Amino acid sequence: MVPVTLRQARWAVRGAQYGPVMAAHIDLTLDCRDAQLLAAFWKTALGYVDEPPPAPFKTREEWLAQFDLPDDPDDDAAWLCDPAGVGPRLSILTVPEPKTAKNRLHIDIRVPGHGTPAERWARVRAESDRLTEAGGSVLEEVDGHHFVMADPEGNEFCVAAGPA
Repeated sequence: MVPVTLRQARWAVRGAQYGPVMAAHIDLTLDCRDAQLLAAFWKTALGYVDEPPPAPFKTREEWLAQFDLPDDPDDDAAWLCDPAGVGPRLSILTVPEPKTAKNRLHIDIRVPGHGTPAERWARVRAESDRLTEAGGSVLEEVDGHHFVMADPEGNEFCVAAGPA
């Protein structure tokens, strides 16, 4: 294939110099005041589950013990994963400082399904309602397009129609 854009040409040169380029796996980390509250919300929102500890450890506590961290009763965390193994892992970490500004990076929850624009919007609205019942709040409704929402600690995310 002949590169057709400058970006494709750069990647072709990089591949020739350094070998094939692999997609990076990412984790998302949320700082919070109450890790268990946010974990419950995001498990509901994304259908995620508690991630098991890395092998060969049987518990997260056993895994954490290897790092010889100071014992802090206020230190709490949760690790979530997509049970299908497709989406990024979520690390939810308790921190002492509060959220002070709008997120520069946020999660978009895409609601799948076919149908007319009205049918797709009805599914987006239903998902927004479900997440409100789970503890989220609507910050803004862009009618027919998306909802800007916040999780129980004020972290912004959007709910919009996904690919059909």
